[in-house]
Amino acid sequence: MSNWDLMMPGMGLTAVGLAGVVLSYAGIAHTFIDGLHALSGLVMFVGLIFLATGILDGGISTSNKAKATTLVVLGISLSFGMYALAINNTSDFTVTLAGLLMAIAFPAIIIAYLAMKHPTIVKPVGSIIAMAAATGIIMWFAFGFVSPDTYMIPQQVEEHIEVTPTGPIFAIQILKDSSEEGNPDYEPDVAVVAQGYTVEWTNVDSVTHTVTSAVDFGETFDSGLMDAGDVFTLDTSNLAAGEYGYLCIVNPWMVATLVIEEPKEPVKVSIPEGAGILEDGQIYFDPQVIDVTVGTTVVWENLDSTVHTATSGDPTGETDGVFDSEMMAVGDMYEFTFTEVGSQDYYCTFHPWMLGTVNVE
Repeated sequence: MSNWDLMMPGMGLTAVGLAGVVLSYAGIAHTFIDGLHALSGLVMFVGLIFLATGILDGGISTSNKAKATTLVVLGISLSFGMYALAINNTSDFTVTLAGLLMAIAFPAIIIAYLAMKHPTIVKPVGSIIAMAAATGIIMWFAFGFVSPDTYMIPQQVEEHIEVTPTGPIFAIQILKDSSEEGNPDYEPDVAVVAQGYTVEWTNVDSVTHTVTSAVDFGETFDSGLMDAGDVFTLDTSNLAAGEYGYLCIVNPWMVATLVIEEPKEPVKVSIPEGAGILEDGQIYFDPQVIDVTVGTTVVWENLDSTVHTATSGDPTGETDGVFDSEMMAVGDMYEFTFTEVGSQDYYCTFHPWMLGTVNVE
């Protein structure tokens, strides 16, 4: 009879480990995939050690209890295996994993059979298998460092396509010391962005972070590992309106929300006829003061018979550099999208008495 004190935990650990490895490689546990790979693999191999030891200790059991337990474990293992190979084979490592399992299973079966039927030749056969396995492992690692010349292997050249932002930029920062739990992390924490914007995350911390959509573990957007100073951009043109929670998979307590809104209709400001003449009752910007929300685009149109500008700042000082239409000839238009809350004064550099204000809420 087999040693059930060893076989039972061996079977259980093997099944749990195999299930964990399959789930990891299927991408279901994407946010901590590397750690789960290591843990699941360790559990599985420890289980195989217990299982093999239990079999070798007492041979192959033929009791009904042993048969039933074996069938259940095999059923669980084969179910997860079929799921990975036939339904959701999304990993390049699945074939490698299957090869490793076969490399362990076949010698274990041979040694277990010999231990029961021909115990006198177990040691020499086991030694041969051990030496063969050691040789295979050494060759595996050796070819990893010293491979054949590249002319013998077709090389696939990845085409790098530079992605240019198509819309105005909405900036978000990954704050300094955000890796410490409880500290502010993403700024702003809730970013409300109009559809069509390009969201730009900049890591100003000194350690690595990510920007990963939370509900689907990076299927919607995922920056990958961002070192200090790295920038990740996301074009929102193809994102549906709604809320998108995201997090850092390195520090999962860092969470924030990206809210995508439908594009707002632009607000129009006219520069009417005669705006270049300083006189009582003359309208210079129409309307002179406007109230808009974050993400709104304001369009200035020159309907006067002379040139004008729409330049942010105060005519008594220097321009603040937020926006500047430069010279607008007759009929020209200029647009600017406001992404920050606050009150923004502007004027015409050619006619400094022309003043206007945009209040952003």
